[in-house]
Amino acid sequence: MAKLAQGARYRGSIHDFPDFDPSQDAETLYNAMKGFGSDKEAILELITSRSNRQRQEICQNYKSLYGKDLIADLKYELTGKFERLIVGLMRPPAYSDAKEIKDAISGIGTDEKCLIEILASRTNEQIHQLVAAYKDAYERDLEADVIGDTSGHFQKMLVVLLQGTREEDDVVSEDLVQQDVQDLYEAGELKWGTDEAQFIYILGNRSKQHLRLVFDEYLKTTGKPIEASIRGELSGDFEKLMLAVVKCVRSTPEYFAERLFKAMKGLGTRDNTLIRIMVSRSELDILDIREIFRTKYEKSLYSMIKNDTSGEYKKTLLKLCGGDDDAAGKFFPEAAQVAYQMWELSAVARVEVKGTVHPAGDFNPDTDAKALRKAMKGLGTDEDTIIDIITHRSNAQRQQIRQTFKSHFGRDLMADLKSELSGDLARLILGLMMPPAHYDAKQLKKAMEGAGTDEKALIEILATRTNAEIRAINEAYKEDYHKSLEDDLSSDTSGLFKRILISLATGNREEGGEDRDRVREDAQEIADTPSGDKSSLETRFMMILCTRSYQHLRRVFQEFVKMTNYDVEHTIKKGMSGDVRDVFVAIVQSVKNKPLFFADKLYKSMKGAGTEEKTLTRIMVSRSEIDLLNIRREFIEKYDKSLHQAIEGDTSGHFLKALLALCGGKD
Repeated sequence: MAKLAQGARYRGSIHDFPDFDPSQDAETLYNAMKGFGSDKEAILELITSRSNRQRQEICQNYKSLYGKDLIADLKYELTGKFERLIVGLMRPPAYSDAKEIKDAISGIGTDEKCLIEILASRTNEQIHQLVAAYKDAYERDLEADVIGDTSGHFQKMLVVLLQGTREEDDVVSEDLVQQDVQDLYEAGELKWGTDEAQFIYILGNRSKQHLRLVFDEYLKTTGKPIEASIRGELSGDFEKLMLAVVKCVRSTPEYFAERLFKAMKGLGTRDNTLIRIMVSRSELDILDIREIFRTKYEKSLYSMIKNDTSGEYKKTLLKLCGGDDDAAGKFFPEAAQVAYQMWELSAVARVEVKGTVHPAGDFNPDTDAKALRKAMKGLGTDEDTIIDIITHRSNAQRQQIRQTFKSHFGRDLMADLKSELSGDLARLILGLMMPPAHYDAKQLKKAMEGAGTDEKALIEILATRTNAEIRAINEAYKEDYHKSLEDDLSSDTSGLFKRILISLATGNREEGGEDRDRVREDAQEIADTPSGDKSSLETRFMMILCTRSYQHLRRVFQEFVKMTNYDVEHTIKKGMSGDVRDVFVAIVQSVKNKPLFFADKLYKSMKGAGTEEKTLTRIMVSRSEIDLLNIRREFIEKYDKSLHQAIEGDTSGHFLKALLALCGGKD
């Protein structure tokens, strides 16, 4: 069992087995592998119920009793992922890490993600043990091998981490915190180019306690989380390594919860990552990882492993997991604390929103109008020219082109484009040609036309637009359809969902900062709802979520966590259902991180069989001049692939070309 720091609670799932008898265990394993076939169930049951220290004693007794190497026998008898998992459990932790790193840098190519994960997350003592184990197992110097297989600033930071000399003093100097904040700011944001050496020195050597205060102060001073500066200033594997270091400083269990989620989401499972983490954390902090996993991803680690793996491999992983948090039905204090910190970050961050489409420099509406006319004249259509012009002009410039086109040719550019283009490309290009408020008005109108209502589109637009945008939409709706948006919402929706949409459609959300006294009152108001009183819960949430400013709501949601030990989003999902639940969740997610809300929508529009082209088009059109660059960054951070890659893999032809032009980069 792992050695605990003084006063620390044990947070592993594997414990020393009581009445442990290494000779008996060695005999049980020998019998399980004797003869034809092997008793895999007996092997996994025994090994997952013994601590690593006890497994080492079993290995020694096995050799004494039978003159054979237990790990060699297990390798011979077992196969595939199950064999890798069991053998990983049998090695001492430092030797297991050494094997992982040796595999990561052997042969053609390097597994940078494995290097990053291990070296960014281990303590000084674990690093020293790893270096010694590598030397013992392979008779090679780990630092020399890492230098031989990596390069640049990535290599330099790995070498710094390999020293295992991070400061461990919990006494923090406020002056040094301020100095480090200034040095990081001057090395990145204020400098032409980046002084990577400062990032390496500070992030590679300062204590975790010190760095947490540096990150907090950096956010207050610059209005940006340190992660945003790292993404903006660094690149490639070096950027990924530094982000991993920051995550581990903030919360090592949260870092591993995220790694586990990414290992199992989507098609296919990254089994090497899954095995490595479950083996290495089973006697350290797997209980903390489980709690944070459940908070962040709304499902238990146990259930995700259960649904994503099979056979003895699955049984062994579930044993290491140690329990199903979904079955417990309770919310963990540690996980609530993570939620509290996330709201703090959301409340104080001043994120600079950036679009991907900007006004063209040498803009000439006359030239553009003529080029578009030529692209649509005669037999066939020059879609490439149309895409190139329209996706590289701001909306204001497109309106000038429309006017110039009519003045020159006496024709309606929109009508000509509609006649010449078709399908998804037509919807995208025509959407870009409309003024934003008129485009949103049209999307709302379409969502309510015909049989059935597209509630998702209504929610997406009304829950995310600012007061000014909502008011402009109302005017455009009245102008284009000669009736009020409120009237159509009233006739097409019903009940509390209707009332929520109408409230949002007034565009009267309060603006400005938070009122601390009122924050507590609002949090108390939604926290005090009697259990099971669904109607009262929903009404109270509507009164607050639909009217308070975003800044105020961030503090309300943070206070709610402190009062109840629940994150507000989980409370909504647990206590509500249907469209009411969905619109409240959309508001909360938009308040927390609007670019991430849209990144999630884009990902869901392209995952699985088929593409939701209407959702994809609506978001790409409506956010291209507002925050699409921020959305791109959130997309790659959460899904481990760029928005550019997702679009490229899910669309085709001229529609693909136009979307990639709006996307504006590969990341």
